Amino acid sequence: MKPYPYMDKNAYPLPDSPFRAAGIGLRAKHYEDILEEKPDIGWIEVHPENYFGGGTHRRYLAKARELYPLSLHAVGLSLGSDQPVDEEHMRQFKELIDIFEPFQVSDHVSWSASGNAHLNDLLPLPYTQETLQRLCDNIERVQNYFGRKILVENPSTYVSFTTDEMSEYEFMNRIAEKAGCDVLLDINNIYVQSVNHGFDPYHYLDNIKPEFVREMHLAGHTEREFEDGTILVDTHNRPVRDEVWALYEHGVKRFGAAPTLIEWDGDIPALSELVAQSDKAQSFIDKHHKSEVLAHAAE
Repeated sequence: MKPYPYMDKNAYPLPDSPFRAAGIGLRAKHYEDILEEKPDIGWIEVHPENYFGGGTHRRYLAKARELYPLSLHAVGLSLGSDQPVDEEHMRQFKELIDIFEPFQVSDHVSWSASGNAHLNDLLPLPYTQETLQRLCDNIERVQNYFGRKILVENPSTYVSFTTDEMSEYEFMNRIAEKAGCDVLLDINNIYVQSVNHGFDPYHYLDNIKPEFVREMHLAGHTEREFEDGTILVDTHNRPVRDEVWALYEHGVKRFGAAPTLIEWDGDIPALSELVAQSDKAQSFIDKHHKSEVLAHAAE
């Protein structure tokens, strides 16, 4: 079996093993389990900031990397900050890239640092020409430092700005065009925002340019009731909701067999539950792949 589209050589490190497009986030709770059980998943993803400086976490990652392709999904570059990306952060990140050879490297369309203050959150940005330029400058700085393309993920937000000059999907397309990066499309984020901000999530997907999408994320969210209504919160502590699976199926039809990750960061269940969610994502990908094969055979 050949690798799915969009994979570079590092996505297929074991010559005798087929590549599955669906993977899971590797968390400390599952270090021993994943090494012992070796589940049938396509790849693993970690936040590189958890592996700066060596130590036990990095030793486990090295063992897991022998079994699976790896994606590094950052949370600390603060690409949207009104300041250059911190060079020491990039240096430590690049060290991990050189050691583990990830097939994908990514971060978020957000900001989390200002001066010497570093915030434990991914904060929203106004969708303006000024923000676009600042973000692209930082993406280009990172890509030049790493010597490779990165992916940027659409955010999960709970406020919008009256100063917005374009929609989020327009903003994502223009980032990719201007900075020469790719897009990590978080399907749960789109659904959460569609409810919170009142837009059609399918319209969003239909207006993201397929050539930019090189990865998708799936996760669970939580409903929180307030006096003036319900808000969805991107908590990553639940199974993927049916509404998100339906939106993902639409995404697979539009974007193809892009690598897809199951994210689960809170109330972490047994490894088997993450693998089951990954298997479900893989079933959508396989169905699409089979349909494409049959369509080509009929031509």
